[in-house]
Amino acid sequence: MSGDAFRTGTVAIVGRPNVGKSTLLNHLVGAHVAITSRKAQTTRHRLLGIRTDERSQFIFVDTPGYQTQHKNALNRAMNRTVGQVATEVDVIVLVIESSGWDPRDDPVLALLPQDAPVILALNKVDKLGDKSKLAVTLTEGNRKRDFAALVPISASKGTQLKALLGEIRKRLPEEPAHFGPDEITDRPERFLAAELVRERLFRLLGDELPYSIAVDIEKFEMDRDLRRISAVIYVDKPGHKGIVIGEKGATLKRIGTEARHAMEALFGSKVFLETHVKVKGGWADSEAALRQLGYR
Repeated sequence: MSGDAFRTGTVAIVGRPNVGKSTLLNHLVGAHVAITSRKAQTTRHRLLGIRTDERSQFIFVDTPGYQTQHKNALNRAMNRTVGQVATEVDVIVLVIESSGWDPRDDPVLALLPQDAPVILALNKVDKLGDKSKLAVTLTEGNRKRDFAALVPISASKGTQLKALLGEIRKRLPEEPAHFGPDEITDRPERFLAAELVRERLFRLLGDELPYSIAVDIEKFEMDRDLRRISAVIYVDKPGHKGIVIGEKGATLKRIGTEARHAMEALFGSKVFLETHVKVKGGWADSEAALRQLGYR
């Protein structure tokens, strides 16, 4: 294979919850296509992010963090997604924290096919006070598997991402682009709108937010340079509804305002957003509800 030939391929970004997979995807794509928060279990769906340059097209798949807790139907669906994606791509990027190998990383590593090229990305090097820990983590990683490459990075700062892309590109097949040069995701705007509302819920409510919460877009209409969107926030219990709405509706208003601003930045147009909160008991352990909300 020649080094100058155009290369296109799929790249899975995998790892346990909250190691920075979605932040990494957004930096690699150059747009906010995957929602992020400090709270674990933010990503629930597989999501394609696309980066195209003069010599290559990287089709990144952001996956949910592998779940070892909360064994309900939602988490079983998320874990199936992680395992399935790992068998379907050209390259896998396993993200761990540079401060050390965590026992929770092992189940993710066990999912990865033995014949797949796996690049170990050691994230959050900017937060590593004792740099000698990095060498220990690299050594431990080498004992776990014969990785195709080991790259220390900071997804939030953009550190070493060019080196990571270089290692990925070497292992992509020689193929023409699958998507147009301006496409950044395969997900429709309706899906992205729901995710941006859910992101604000995770960020603004923090530990108050019950895990069993979902967002569904009931209406998405486009009129020239205006998008009219109606979003329903589903909670599991009546008491959770008050948490989301807040005193005199202040929390829900802020969620809506910040989500609207994020949508306008991503879609490049004005957005009129309505938000409502409804109780849907037991949805996270209901196969039918998961299908309705797009988890199947």
